Amino acid sequence: MEATPRGARIELNNFSWHHPGRPEPVISGLNLTINPGEKVLLLGTSGAGKSTLLHAIAGVLHDDDGESAGGTITINGQAPAEARGTAGMMQQDPESSIVMATVGNDVAFGPENLRVPREEIWGRVTEALTAVGLNDLPLDHPSSALSGGQKQRLGLAGILSMHPGAMILDEPTANLDPSGVREVRDSILSAAEATGATLLVVEHRVSIWAPHMDRIIVLGEGGTITHDGAPDTVLSQARQELIDAGVWVPNYVPRAPQTGEAATGEAVTGEAVTGEAAGGDNERGEALLRAENLSITRAQPTPKQRRARRRTIKRLGDTPAPVPVDLPVLRGGINLTLRAGEHLSVLGPNGAGKSTLALTLAGLLTAPDGTLTATDALRNYDGDNHSGNHGGKPAHWDVPTWTPAQMLSRIGYVFQEPEYQFIRGTVREELELGPRRLAALTRNPLNEAELTERTNTLAHHLRLNHLLDANPFTLSGGEKRRLSVASALATAPKILILDEPTFGQDARTWAELVDLIRELLANGTAVISITHDEDYTAALGGNHITLPALTTPGKENA
Repeated sequence: MEATPRGARIELNNFSWHHPGRPEPVISGLNLTINPGEKVLLLGTSGAGKSTLLHAIAGVLHDDDGESAGGTITINGQAPAEARGTAGMMQQDPESSIVMATVGNDVAFGPENLRVPREEIWGRVTEALTAVGLNDLPLDHPSSALSGGQKQRLGLAGILSMHPGAMILDEPTANLDPSGVREVRDSILSAAEATGATLLVVEHRVSIWAPHMDRIIVLGEGGTITHDGAPDTVLSQARQELIDAGVWVPNYVPRAPQTGEAATGEAVTGEAVTGEAAGGDNERGEALLRAENLSITRAQPTPKQRRARRRTIKRLGDTPAPVPVDLPVLRGGINLTLRAGEHLSVLGPNGAGKSTLALTLAGLLTAPDGTLTATDALRNYDGDNHSGNHGGKPAHWDVPTWTPAQMLSRIGYVFQEPEYQFIRGTVREELELGPRRLAALTRNPLNEAELTERTNTLAHHLRLNHLLDANPFTLSGGEKRRLSVASALATAPKILILDEPTFGQDARTWAELVDLIRELLANGTAVISITHDEDYTAALGGNHITLPALTTPGKENA
């Protein structure tokens, strides 16, 4: 990348931030100077205020009530809102960084708004896409059709194209496969080196960044600085303290896999992906869900295709059989059996179709071909009420035909971006939403005392009990993820599907999440995890399937 003016100077003077409705400030009296061109890694436990601090520096945190902010922040002597184009930020949720319909236009958006000469813009676009490994996609490729990892790269490319004086990055390698992590990290470091830009990064996984940074700053609870210095010094002198705070220090895994829990099924790398029980206790569990020669796609059937499919399903009756739909196929030949109490990890590089497979297994996407069958054990399951009929409407073997009530009590889904699941004003209301909706749909009376007890138990399990009255959108990234998991568990589903469940988690909450899933498995819940987290997969064990990379660029979006 061509050189730009020297990096930005960032200064905080007694800065504080207090979310409306929260009893304690998330950041309190913070004094900090980051020098031009300095590369800083910001660490801390989940909920310490790291993302809030980045938002404040980037100028996207607004004091709407006039009472939330205290002190000052300046970038090159200007307030963040006035330092237009000086700082480029990539947020945890890659969707929030994408504003245009195509890949090329999205990357060009920033330079256009900075009034970069038109003849220079598209050179910057190509340069930025190459830096993040997306140059094989056409410029008119739909940005909405990218995988989560690809959206992460696209958001970064949009920042790089602006040639900012400061790059502010919140979990920039989250949801990326190992090779993608290295590629994106190296492109960020190369851009910072070439431009002299100041670099401020939040990552829970320290080892990928620490050797390349000038400085590590650790935030404690309440947003105060507990450590600040050279990476080697901070990581050696404060190692145990950092571990106790949940920081992922190098060469540390929170808890080793328990005896007998690390055995995994054989990875499959061919086009026909098979996932059968890997042995052990999983073989004794009841089969819940079967996929036979299943094809997957992101494309949605037309209303006419939906009606035709329903008619075919009705003719088949209770005999499972393929119901082909004329849709573009991402990949086919997927065979798996999911059993009660089994953990199934879905692995593979970004863009291989992992999330697409998970959404298909959940009945949220339509398979172009093959058979997805709910067994009697799943069809007859009804959470705490095992009648399984929902007022005389039994679940069908074809999962996509289920009613919302049937889905709520059988399959819980946690999306890659947790904010997409939040629609209520408090954490408590969010945890109560599923059970209340299920009661309304089934016309069953709701026991308020039992609901309160269940809600409090879930909140305690996932360390959300002190946040029950907080607005979900004021939570940290890690807290949002835990809330999304708890919300999915609130209706006691028999199958839980998690898309990147450890994203944004510190080491302590990672271990607590693993323990919770182990408890679910022991109680007979089947769990499917879409993940790049090798430690997580090893800790939970079970079976795994591996989706190989697609050979045709852009096919992942078929």
